[in-house]
Amino acid sequence: MAIRPILTVPDPILKQVSKPVEAVTDEVRALMDDMLETMYDAPGIGLAAIQIGVPQRVIVMDLSSGDQPRAPRYFVNPEILETVEDTLPYEEGCLSVPDFFDTVERPARVRLRYLNYEGKSVEEWADGMFAVCIQHEMDHLEGTLFIDHLSRLKRNYAVSKVKKAKRTAAA
Repeated sequence: MAIRPILTVPDPILKQVSKPVEAVTDEVRALMDDMLETMYDAPGIGLAAIQIGVPQRVIVMDLSSGDQPRAPRYFVNPEILETVEDTLPYEEGCLSVPDFFDTVERPARVRLRYLNYEGKSVEEWADGMFAVCIQHEMDHLEGTLFIDHLSRLKRNYAVSKVKKAKRTAAA
């Protein structure tokens, strides 16, 4: 396992649409292991492969907190099959937009299908924070960042804040 660099805005790779994975192979599992280690190191609760420059439809996530044991989840080729009308406003952040948070409203519950770490097909309902996080990460697979759901003013502010932080760190 290896910690990989996380791309940040305005890197154009983040705007790419990720390609489906043909099968969950040892190579894909090694990618997911690296992604998980990278996510924990950052630290974060979700990471899409495109965020480390790999345009494949792969997501890792761990919503455990505090003293809870780690509970990693793996999603290959995830797709949303159904959503509810109720929405949930949630303050989101993103490892590709460090130190910027804002509220995004998303469906409160979604039914999804994906392949797990073993390559088995899973269908389940996600609600609450799980629903928010999976939708956020699936947006990455389409080349969309959470700031794309905000006003142009807020989006531009977030990007300039990240650029300024990079310049300051490089100086």
